[in-house]
Amino acid sequence: MRVLITGGAGFIGSFVTRALAAAGHDVSVLDCLHPAAHQPGSGEAEVGGVAIRRGDVRDRDTVESALAGMDAVVHQAAMVGMGVDLADLPDYVANNDLGTAVLLAAMARLRVRRLVLASSMVVYGEGAYTCATHGTVRPAPRDPADLAAGQYEPRCPHCASPLDPGVVDEDDRLDPRSVYAATKLAQEHLAAAWARESGSAAVALRYHNVYGPGMPRDTPYSGVAAIFRSALERGESPRVYEDGRQRRDFVHVTDVAAANVAALDSLDAAREPGLRAYNVASGDPRTIADMAATLAAAMDGPAPVVTGAFRAGDVRHVVACPRRARDELGFAARVPFAAGLAEFAHAPLRA
Repeated sequence: MRVLITGGAGFIGSFVTRALAAAGHDVSVLDCLHPAAHQPGSGEAEVGGVAIRRGDVRDRDTVESALAGMDAVVHQAAMVGMGVDLADLPDYVANNDLGTAVLLAAMARLRVRRLVLASSMVVYGEGAYTCATHGTVRPAPRDPADLAAGQYEPRCPHCASPLDPGVVDEDDRLDPRSVYAATKLAQEHLAAAWARESGSAAVALRYHNVYGPGMPRDTPYSGVAAIFRSALERGESPRVYEDGRQRRDFVHVTDVAAANVAALDSLDAAREPGLRAYNVASGDPRTIADMAATLAAAMDGPAPVVTGAFRAGDVRHVVACPRRARDELGFAARVPFAAGLAEFAHAPLRA
């Protein structure tokens, strides 16, 4: 297939570009080289031999020109991370949601009817929880007063009892709890509406915590793995928020790229119109403290420091069920946690 990859020069996008090209697809890249992910003035011109067309997905003419002759789009372009503060809100909405809307409208006009959308586990908000008395529940956003007092675990919204965390699957309730999360869910809704109304097929890949070579260094938009890695390179201890026991699923960027290849292949087969979501996760959840300690050991650096600090938009536990992606896409993560972090400890990062 002829495939346009938006954001195809970014951290994840560059791996997706190489993986799709290696799988035999005719790949084009559209990327604005946003300074949150690219060093200003870097002069990037290609990714794995694929030329970068520099342009903004919010510009109709640019997008239509890039879409000419394409069979499918893999939409990676987005602002990511927690950001600095609410002053970032217009940029998140403009880049993530307006950009997606412009892209989808152009795809409808040009009848490009296959889409793979980079979504995120943040659309779930808090993960899955069970109360011994009330069964499956969805806790309310955590109270900053509780967090300041060191009470990090969510409680039952009905009886305030401690909850047992579980795993989220793709049919769980979606409850975004940050600006970034809200924009990612909006992307899914826009893509679903486009797919229904145009008779097209879309896949939303809900990435969990992606790490690997080429992550941007320590910026407000970096993932936690890059933030810890940057601290260790400075000879400093990684600073772990809360008590470090919050759980995530860390998935290597090469596995994420493989999931994109599998998703695109699924669109090449007969598929009903509409959007289908998939968790992209390792299925091997770890605590933040475990990740920090494993990375520190791999870099022979100082041990992590648990700070008790917190961010209001953070959630406590988000652990995924990867079954649907395995059963329907034939995708399963292959990079083990320890081996992936050992490689990441000494891999090059983006300036």
